[in-house]
Parts: sequence; C-alpha cells; structure tokens
Amino acid sequence: MLDKCPGVSSILMPTIRIRNCPQCGEDVEVVSTDMKTECPKCKFVIYGNPASCVQWCQHARKCVGDELYERLKKK
Repeated sequence: MLDKCPGVSSILMPTIRIRNCPQCGEDVEVVSTDMKTECPKCKFVIYGNPASCVQWCQHARKCVGDELYERLKKK
C-alpha cells in the first residue's frame, strides 16, 4: 500500500480531520491525501478509507494491492 494517494490532483487542497486512535484514544490528524497515518502516541497505524477510492480511482489497484482491490470492488 502506498503512503500517499497518486490519484489526488495537485490542485486540490488536502483536508485534515481528527480521528481517535482505536488503540489508545489519542487524537490523530489524518490528512486526506495520506493512505495511512501513525498514531504519535502508540504508533498504531490508522488507514484512510480505501473502499471509497477503489470505486473511482484509476490508481486504486496500485495503492491497495490486487487482493484487497478485488475484494473491495465486489462490494
């Protein structure tokens, strides 16, 4: 899986949202162009939402890999 989304246009401004780490509860800044973010407190990896990208992005297979791509595409 890639760290950055290659399907995002450089014209678009990335958005930032705060998510709680599912492991320790720490607030984590998640940038919309990042495929994954590491919790600064416990190092738990928080992934973006690849399911939505798979439906429209031409780079999705490269980002998530063949197996996950095929599984998400069926949904």
